[in-house]
Amino acid sequence: IERRVSHLAYVNSASFNFANQILLVDFKDPYNEQRALKEITEIVDGLEDNIDVFYYENKPEAPKRGFFRDYFWVMLGLLIIMLNFGFFRIPQLFDFSLIPPIVTTILYWVGYALLISKLLIRQIRNIRHLSFFDENTLMIIATFAAMLIGKHEEAIAVITLYSIGEHLQTRAVNKSKQEISALIDIKVEYANVLSTDGKIVIKDPMQIKVGDVLVIKNGERIPVDGEVILGSTSLNTSELTGEAKLKRVDVGFEVLSGNINVGEVIHIRAIREYNDSTLAKIINLIENSTNNKSKVELFITKFSRIYTPIVVGLALVLVLLGWLIPNPTPVFGEQGWLYRAAIFLVISCPCSLVLSVPLSYFAGIGAAAKRGILFKGSTFLQTMTGVKTIALDKTGTLTYGSFFVTDYTDEETLKVAASIEKFSSHPIAQAIVTKFGKKRFYGVENVKEVPGYGISAIVEGKPALAGSKRFLETNGIPVLLDKIPVGSYTFIAVEGKLLGYVIVKDELKESAMETVRYLSSHYDTVMLTGDNEASAREIAQKLGGIEYYSELLPEQKLERFNAIRTNSVSMYVGDGINDAPLLKNADIGVSMGSASDLAVEVSDVIIINNDIRLLERAIRIAKKTQRIAIENIVFSMVVKLVFLLFSTLGIMFMWLSIFADVGVTLLCILNALRIIMPSKEVSKVLFPGKKPTGESPK
Repeated sequence: IERRVSHLAYVNSASFNFANQILLVDFKDPYNEQRALKEITEIVDGLEDNIDVFYYENKPEAPKRGFFRDYFWVMLGLLIIMLNFGFFRIPQLFDFSLIPPIVTTILYWVGYALLISKLLIRQIRNIRHLSFFDENTLMIIATFAAMLIGKHEEAIAVITLYSIGEHLQTRAVNKSKQEISALIDIKVEYANVLSTDGKIVIKDPMQIKVGDVLVIKNGERIPVDGEVILGSTSLNTSELTGEAKLKRVDVGFEVLSGNINVGEVIHIRAIREYNDSTLAKIINLIENSTNNKSKVELFITKFSRIYTPIVVGLALVLVLLGWLIPNPTPVFGEQGWLYRAAIFLVISCPCSLVLSVPLSYFAGIGAAAKRGILFKGSTFLQTMTGVKTIALDKTGTLTYGSFFVTDYTDEETLKVAASIEKFSSHPIAQAIVTKFGKKRFYGVENVKEVPGYGISAIVEGKPALAGSKRFLETNGIPVLLDKIPVGSYTFIAVEGKLLGYVIVKDELKESAMETVRYLSSHYDTVMLTGDNEASAREIAQKLGGIEYYSELLPEQKLERFNAIRTNSVSMYVGDGINDAPLLKNADIGVSMGSASDLAVEVSDVIIINNDIRLLERAIRIAKKTQRIAIENIVFSMVVKLVFLLFSTLGIMFMWLSIFADVGVTLLCILNALRIIMPSKEVSKVLFPGKKPTGESPK
């Protein structure tokens, strides 16, 4: 679909989203909407039956399709074949000697034509769009050849089994999509908005404005990001962050959209509109995650385009060899070369690869999303499996990013520092201001912030600086202090002289030590930070003595990262605005959920709840996904090659060859589901019994 739509004259590109069944089309201006819809519908109809095509904003109510209406002619053909077989092959039912054999043959051909009618219609549509080779082509040529040489029952058995298999495939794929979509079904359908007269008005979340007061009842999902202004409750954050524990919130707490209220009724004030809220961004990332396809998926797509013509050519060569090379086996005989070529075509259908490989990656994305890990595409899922070098930011990634003042020279130094730093949004600056409290600040003007260095300002008419040691020394102010407590320090200078310092510290995450030990035992792991040497060394030692580089400016971080990554696949994990260049430059960038908007925008993977332990889980999911995708490819190809060898040697029956097509496809689909489901639940996709027990995927 993507390829054919992209070739339309008025289309720049097209990408089919497997998750939400949406074809994203980049049209050239101007274009005729009705003509575009008609031609795209014809393309889709030529590839698949019973698919409704419409513009997203004009989505109709899904019509209910009847099985017998869709398959009436097929069922009629099957009935004719069964009656023909019963009357003319079972002597107890009818004395077929009274009827000429030609009648049996004609009835078989009539039944065969009706049985294969849906495939023929689909093939005719394909030919109209200049597409001559796909699995329909293989099946039609193979069974037609079998009918020609008198293998009526086998040809009909193959078509029947193929049709049943197609139905089971469709069912399995649809069920798979439902299972995967259920993992990430976090949409909010409505919001309770408190009006000015005190009444609750139910609105679409898209209609919520910043400042609106929302009422969140027990069991309801929060529709937009907000701040609690009345009440206290517990929130179930598991579907958003993957954490299986409740979070207690009170007045003044910021709450994220998507969390479920499991306690008392609370009122929140919207701080973001729906499209800017956490929930909408997550849903958008998940729904568009299949647009960035992995190399394996792209290879399978390209492979399937040339695979079918090659297979048809090989089958033709097989028949020609039977004609040209003297041998006792006739071309049109019982086990002749034409019969062998027909079996060759049935076995060669590429469905198992075309369906199971994309499904494997989509399942991997869904499984990760359920645990609070968002991959922006399957290409990043694959890239993560090849990572050799991992660089970690310190603040907010390995530490909580919640600074607190531990020491300062004197009250005057703290007051000057707080008066300057109140103009900055940096966490260290906020910690200094918090420590100073609500006392009277000095008058400050002409504030200039130099990212990565510090701030210059005029304090009570005197020039002042607040920042790193390098910042002061760059401005000609020497910093000659021998013993300074370990921590992140801010030096203060007034009128060209050092006034003192303020020391702040950040607490290391408990989960960081365990995760970094795992990473450093499997990968080249390094910490990059703009913090001072002493503070960086202390954190590195707590993490098991990993390699680190300190006192790096943003551009120096990038230079150092490029130097250590060499030619290996690299990953960078960070959360700040200054991390954005590294997140974008790395082969795969991972940001924390609390990261700046810019960091989230340029990263490839997002860990929603800031738990660094999920980085290890993300790697494991990526490796399991790739392993299962490769299993499907290898299993499919090995089975097909074995069956192809048997068919070439003339020791294969056509009805049995259908296993190499439909049977292998179903097994590969079920194998892909192991990514998201316990093994004992996988079989219920095809043959549902009682509902799953709810056991979480291992």
